[in-house]
Amino acid sequence: MKTFAYTITDPVGIHARPAGTLAKKAAEFQSKVSLTKGEKTVELKRMMAVMGLGIRCGETVTFSVEGPDENEAAAALEACLHELPL
Repeated sequence: MKTFAYTITDPVGIHARPAGTLAKKAAEFQSKVSLTKGEKTVELKRMMAVMGLGIRCGETVTFSVEGPDENEAAAALEACLHELPL
């Protein structure tokens, strides 16, 4: 399993557009991808669940990737995060 943390820098946090982009990117892989904020964990492929976390600017979240293509998925998600205005 691969995990990495990311601190949100977008002033409005994770809203519909970045949540959708992340969900779409996660769906490209077979691995299970989850997002954790505090004690809540959701599947990243579920956009509405990601938005339900209410992630705001300055909060640090943890991504966990587990499966046959976890290395590629984790690298692609990290790259996607740096491309998004998050």
